[in-house]
Amino acid sequence: MKIDVTRDVFQLAQVFTISRGSRTEAKVLTVCLQDGHHMGWGECVPYARYDETLESVEAQIRRLPETFTRADLYDLLDAGAARNAVDCALWDMEAKRAGKAVWQLAGLNKPWPEITAYTLSLGTRDAMQKQASENAFRPLLKIKLGTPDDMPRLEAVRRGAPKSRIIIDANEGWSADVYADLAPHLVGLGVELVEQPLPAGEDDALSEIERPLPVCADESCHDRDSLPKLKGKYDVVNIKLDKTGGLTEALALKEAALAQGYQVMVGCMVGSSLAMAPATLLAQGALVTDLDGPLLLAEDRATPLQFDAAGVHPPSSKLWG
Repeated sequence: MKIDVTRDVFQLAQVFTISRGSRTEAKVLTVCLQDGHHMGWGECVPYARYDETLESVEAQIRRLPETFTRADLYDLLDAGAARNAVDCALWDMEAKRAGKAVWQLAGLNKPWPEITAYTLSLGTRDAMQKQASENAFRPLLKIKLGTPDDMPRLEAVRRGAPKSRIIIDANEGWSADVYADLAPHLVGLGVELVEQPLPAGEDDALSEIERPLPVCADESCHDRDSLPKLKGKYDVVNIKLDKTGGLTEALALKEAALAQGYQVMVGCMVGSSLAMAPATLLAQGALVTDLDGPLLLAEDRATPLQFDAAGVHPPSSKLWG
């Protein structure tokens, strides 16, 4: 089997800022597997928060042997971006070999559109109110916070989009005291969920304070091995393919999380439609779908995902799966 890895850059529609910094483009790795008859595609977004770079992830992929299966990947690569791109490319290739869709091969129900959150970039109070007003037609907004001035920003967003549902992502930016102080105000503003309020590794305090709204583990949850450490601290887990290391582990994590009483959010890094395509299968029936990566881009794949009032649609076979 031949493995091709390319680096692709997609310009963002506008500067995208979270508490860790800003970016103007999405840098991704695209993997193409070829067996002489069929081609399978996958995409990953190396993430510095997890000590990944384009170079390090590409090197992991290029070290793979000529022959391997999806099951082999668990021994060949750790959970993360490299395994994600290869795993998803294998699913795509298997679907083409079988002449069936990935959802059929995986034993899933036929996928349908899912309403996705749309993320507002962190900015000044006025800038965030303007973003909210421009996107007030969207049913679900995700707000990036994690700074000392979060409440004025959130209040401004609510003024700009009074009817939209709101979830927030603190990106590990709060302390336990800050979260405990903010939580009642979040409820009062109609916030439905808060993602990763405390730093991963410093989140034990969540088991000792009230959680008046659902708390979602993002940086604290990568794959099934993460689940035992989340008990009593989180209500929801955010499953991202670049964290789990592909669709195979993501489906297993979803099943295990639901069995243990967690609700599920399906999220993404900022990537193209190719990165989101496998996650649309995972997102079926999730509490929250957050697959807005392509909506943040100024350019996308030749056959992009379809977004409309019904939500994000499953991919065309020309894109993936």
